[in-house]
Amino acid sequence: MNYDYLLYLAIILMSTKLLGLVTRKAHMPQVVGALIAGLILGPACLNLLHSSTFLNQVSEIGVIVLMFMAGLETDTEELKRSGLASFVIALLGVLVPLAGGFLVAMACHVASPELSASELMQNIFIGIILTATSVSITVETLKEMGKVSTKAGTAILGAAIIDDILGIIALTVITSMADPSTNLVLVLLKIVGFFAFAVVFGIGFFYIIQKWVALDPKPNRRHVIMTFAFCLIMSFCAEHFFGVADITGAYVAGLVLSHSSKREVIYREFDTVSYLLVAPVFFASIGLKVELSSMSASLAAFTLLLLAVAIVTKILGCGLGAKIMGYTPKESFQIGIGMISRGEVALIVANKGEALGLIDDKLYAPIVVTVVITTVITPILLKAAFKDKKRTAAA
Repeated sequence: MNYDYLLYLAIILMSTKLLGLVTRKAHMPQVVGALIAGLILGPACLNLLHSSTFLNQVSEIGVIVLMFMAGLETDTEELKRSGLASFVIALLGVLVPLAGGFLVAMACHVASPELSASELMQNIFIGIILTATSVSITVETLKEMGKVSTKAGTAILGAAIIDDILGIIALTVITSMADPSTNLVLVLLKIVGFFAFAVVFGIGFFYIIQKWVALDPKPNRRHVIMTFAFCLIMSFCAEHFFGVADITGAYVAGLVLSHSSKREVIYREFDTVSYLLVAPVFFASIGLKVELSSMSASLAAFTLLLLAVAIVTKILGCGLGAKIMGYTPKESFQIGIGMISRGEVALIVANKGEALGLIDDKLYAPIVVTVVITTVITPILLKAAFKDKKRTAAA
């Protein structure tokens, strides 16, 4: 048996923590340091560590835990009030990047010559990749700043969940063209079915856990273990049975338990697990996926253009949606910034497209670089966007 994974974990934990402290000293969120650690350790720089099945699985647990904690911390009353606003923000946050990515791909003629008959579909797929939003990085940053339950923070969380659903629909439409076995109507029914399942199963579990707490009101680990099992079951069912992202299932599980009388205890225990292992591995693993050696000058230029479009279209699309729904210019800008990060969601979409032949292998590096850079800069831009000028001036 190979025990190298133990050493890899130790290196990741030490490097993410050390660089996290460095970025904190520079008045940036510690998550930026963890992301940079992955870039330094991976093929892009020192080439000491590589992405592996084990690290990917631990990373997946990490993002599930982060999203569950985001659900626990979400102000559901504010989420209800911002429901329509979140939908409009998410809709424009999908349509504008989709159009931007498609136009960039068309302008750069990035489709492979041997797949020229599928060029239009490939270019559309580039746009679909840019529609993705990974809220996990934003959530961690907002947690550090204590801004999760703000009006802008709640809108970001709600819009990101809806964004995932709209992204799934868009992905299904394009993949159904490449894979005749995909049934669009069936997929839409599965999405509706997931939320129906979540309501029934969630209410049932909440009732059971509250009854259990009433019988044994003292904080104990059994409550936490049961809630973790519930989170994992919801994540599994979302992905396996309904085709909805597992992180959406985890977030819904957190929302269900956000009204539990043991919410603070559950959150505190999960925060320990997240900080100790799974979150550092998740953040570092994003950087480990970057490989720059195979990029030509033309691909590098395409990467820079794609990156610029990825940033600008999310700010414009989501910011415009927020402004239409009555948010202040500052809140609209904060929401647009919070939706920039593409993270693991875009990588999952890219992997799906590569498997179906919708994108060429050479395009994977520009996509990953775009994903990583948007993920790294989002916490930095978020902190600047939420900065209180009055408090700074007073200090």
